Amino acid sequence: MDTSKKPEVWLRGSVPGIPAFLQPAAHALLQSKEEVFKYTEAFPEALIWEKPAGRASVGFHLQHITGVLDRMLTYAEGNSLSEEQFAFLRREGEPTEDRKLANLTTDFSKKVDQALEIFKATPEAILTEKRTVGRKKMPSTMLGLYFHAAEHSQRHVGQMLVTISVLKIA
Repeated sequence: MDTSKKPEVWLRGSVPGIPAFLQPAAHALLQSKEEVFKYTEAFPEALIWEKPAGRASVGFHLQHITGVLDRMLTYAEGNSLSEEQFAFLRREGEPTEDRKLANLTTDFSKKVDQALEIFKATPEAILTEKRTVGRKKMPSTMLGLYFHAAEHSQRHVGQMLVTISVLKIA
């Protein structure tokens, strides 16, 4: 995925099929997806669970952005989290044999693709419908949840870049 000569996603025009109000979220998720692959391209597998200065590992960031996106999509549908989602949340940051870099980046990529398909199927007229978050049922809307998922992924990709940069010079 060579994007080195392209402008950032938000400067490339509308994402086909995505409603206008969801374009910023789609742009941010696609930017996150591109940057995840760009920043991890030559990153050593042996370092994905390292925590420089006690900060979150690259593996954690990859698991977390995938998990948050999944959870926000669930809340946007008006559902509570499943036991599988709670189990995934508890395991974020735990290295296991199946949690290789390629698996983590692919999982995030697939979750972004799923989100974009959901965005395409979401009529703009329902984006302001009320939704709740978590066990405390904190108030939000579909649009708020989609935006948070996109913004949150961008934030963690930025943190992941810093972690990668530190680990590469260590």
